[in-house]
Amino acid sequence: MITRGRRRGAGRGDVRRLAGAALAMGLLAGCSALPAMPDPVPTLVEPSIPPAPAPSSSGNLSPDGFDTAQRIAVRIRNIGCGALSTGSGFAIDDHTVITNKHVVADTSTLQVSTYDGRDVTANEAATAGLADLAIVRTAETLPAAPALADADADIGDAVTVVGYPLGRTLTVTPGHVVARHTDPLNETLGEVLVTDAPVEPGSSGSAVLDADGRVVGVVYAKDQNGHSFVVPVSTLRSMLDDDTAFTPLTPCTS
Repeated sequence: MITRGRRRGAGRGDVRRLAGAALAMGLLAGCSALPAMPDPVPTLVEPSIPPAPAPSSSGNLSPDGFDTAQRIAVRIRNIGCGALSTGSGFAIDDHTVITNKHVVADTSTLQVSTYDGRDVTANEAATAGLADLAIVRTAETLPAAPALADADADIGDAVTVVGYPLGRTLTVTPGHVVARHTDPLNETLGEVLVTDAPVEPGSSGSAVLDADGRVVGVVYAKDQNGHSFVVPVSTLRSMLDDDTAFTPLTPCTS
């Protein structure tokens, strides 16, 4: 069973506005946010992007948290059957990456690269049935793994999103938790966090960190008002503790 954080929502007017905004929200992986059509399938797969320059801002992170943020984040390229898309993810141990289910969907091959430009072989992936989460197992050792926060962030807490929007430079984006809201895409999931940290396509699967670099959630969608939607760490913890929560992903065949 999913553990939900304490319900500390915005006012009724705020919740109604968020609910209306959520109707227009889209998933973030790939070349565009839903409901736009995807870009044409490329004729060539570009080589891995070289190491990106360090972010110019540390967001709401402490110096130690900033260092951790850079090392845990990975860029994921999904070479699918009929499409090429990008997303973000983060390590939770030496060989395990957390990302979104829609980042790895319809894949033939997953390519994972680290902050220093190193390519890491993805051996297998598994997806959750309840939330927009996925696990990717790697052959090589990942640079670093963060601590998972013991509790969900509260409304008003400062947070930082760390990922690769548009599949490009590692970006550190500050924001605050502005509400808790029933998940507009998976109503059985329960409540998710809403932040004002702006995200872009390719940010899906980004870690959301507190000031000390602990994971408080996973970005999975945005709306047209600049809000990002986050699976809270309580849900992530519950699913990682449940052996039946993730199902192995079968690669597509062209």
